[in-house]
Amino acid sequence: MGVVSPFVRKVKTASGATAVQIAVKEGRRDKVIEHLGSAHTEAELAALMEIGRHRIAPDQLTLDLTPTPPAVSGLLTASAPVGTDAVVESKRSGLLWDVLHGVYTRLGLRNATGGDRAFEQMVLARLIEPTSKAQVPRVLGDLGLEPVSTRTLFRSLARAQERGYRESLSGALFEHVTATRGLALCLYDVTTLYFEAEREDDLRKVGYSKERRVDPQIIVGLLVDRHGFPLQVGCWEGNKAETTTIIPIAEAFQAAHGIEDLIIVADAGMLSAANLTALDEARLRFIVGARTTRAPGDLEAHFHWHGDAFTDSQVIDTITPRRGSRSQRDISSRREPVWDPHTHPGSWRAVWVYSKKRAARDNQTLTAQANRARAVIAGEKRPKGTRFVTVHQGDQVLDEASIARARSLVGLKGYVTNIPSRLMGAGEVVSSYHELWHARAVLPDEQARPESPPGLPPHP
Repeated sequence: MGVVSPFVRKVKTASGATAVQIAVKEGRRDKVIEHLGSAHTEAELAALMEIGRHRIAPDQLTLDLTPTPPAVSGLLTASAPVGTDAVVESKRSGLLWDVLHGVYTRLGLRNATGGDRAFEQMVLARLIEPTSKAQVPRVLGDLGLEPVSTRTLFRSLARAQERGYRESLSGALFEHVTATRGLALCLYDVTTLYFEAEREDDLRKVGYSKERRVDPQIIVGLLVDRHGFPLQVGCWEGNKAETTTIIPIAEAFQAAHGIEDLIIVADAGMLSAANLTALDEARLRFIVGARTTRAPGDLEAHFHWHGDAFTDSQVIDTITPRRGSRSQRDISSRREPVWDPHTHPGSWRAVWVYSKKRAARDNQTLTAQANRARAVIAGEKRPKGTRFVTVHQGDQVLDEASIARARSLVGLKGYVTNIPSRLMGAGEVVSSYHELWHARAVLPDEQARPESPPGLPPHP
């Protein structure tokens, strides 16, 4: 096997910068020998590329075709001869760091962690470039800052657990929100973080994955205010059902801050009879998404009196059973009931809204699903959890009844709440639920993590 020559390569980082590295070929992969830095401008890139070329061949002579190379404005010295190290005269991003440090301090996070410098560096570096703990010194070094060692960073994780940083940080964030704009409504959502580890442990477990992964994972839940400002984070075993996470985090938040009157907003994935009852018993208000499959029961009287024709933005404010599918709604009455916890103890309030735009999107989806079902029946596609395919006398057939039922519900979106209409109108119920995107924007989708364990213990 011959000698493999090193070369300078450029790689785009997650932050949009360009990392410059010296690497060699090992089979079909590039092995990085040295990381030279990350460039944020063409001038910095030119300087790092020149440094890399000189590192590879420091004694190589060059043809003196241009005695004095042009200077790159503001960054390279004009007198640097060809073939020598380019000199970056200034690279410290002081303004960026000062802004982040100022916000971190103003939010009370520095005091909440006892001025833990390593923890602060880890948090702020990941705002600049989402990366692993081991890469934090590199990110800060690229900014011209003096980072703590990788070993110190890992020790800060142990301190975070021992000193209860999660609780103190949550307290600081809560104080900031209540002091600046008040808190009446909280949004809750969850995500999963999976790990590139071969074995499970007490926290990282193989569980439900939208991407059908079999890697160990953890469940992370986040409670935010209506603007997406984080208030409390929870961490659970990867095989724990997402629906069982909302009650522990809500109760912990209540206990920590002495809150009694609060509205929790969550999507339909959190909707279960036990969850809603537990939230109600904890004297918490809730707004959760309703599954479309409940529409036929909730709207039976509406369909009886008005058919399945709706106008754009039409609202039906009615009731839905707390358990099962049998509604307390009197079908002989044309008027929808006004929910009251004393009058309807076996029901919750349900708000259903029709959207013409949503109906067009739903119809498009149903058409695609029906076409796929026909292709499966014809043997053109593999039957893999295909909707609208049923078996009749040993043969696969199209479920026309299910398609018709689904078509009758297009455009409908439901919301379940325990807030009486005298306290919150149907329009405000809907608009409050649609603030939930703030929570989803804060939480990432399923993401990979290296084998190292997470820094948070399981939520009690």
